[in-house]
Amino acid sequence: MTIHFEQLPGLTATVDNVVYDPTLSAPADKPHPFVYFITIDNKSEETVTIFGRKWVIRDSDGHTQVVEGDGVVGKFPRLEPGRHFKYNSYMQVGSESRVNGAFFGATQSGRAVCVQVPEFGMDPPMLA
Repeated sequence: MTIHFEQLPGLTATVDNVVYDPTLSAPADKPHPFVYFITIDNKSEETVTIFGRKWVIRDSDGHTQVVEGDGVVGKFPRLEPGRHFKYNSYMQVGSESRVNGAFFGATQSGRAVCVQVPEFGMDPPMLA
């Protein structure tokens, strides 16, 4: 069975900030950690519960990584009309990268919906 997600007018995601944070631990193959701050805003007339996410990370070396999972930072936010959910998380990259993605959810009536995350960059500072 295939679920078809549709965008719900008024349900938006905003990338509020992206910060390079070298104090976070990172593996040798992805030594550049970034913290990103996201807001999911429900200005629709329906209550929405977010139950999953998908990120696509493309680096300047030509590699693509897809990350999918349940919830958002371990939560399943329920957004009534006029409500929002703010969170931050982090990723490690090996080189300059572009990221885009989506959150997936359902309305109270069971309609499958998604909201696109605007593309953002994670560009490590030049190392001396």
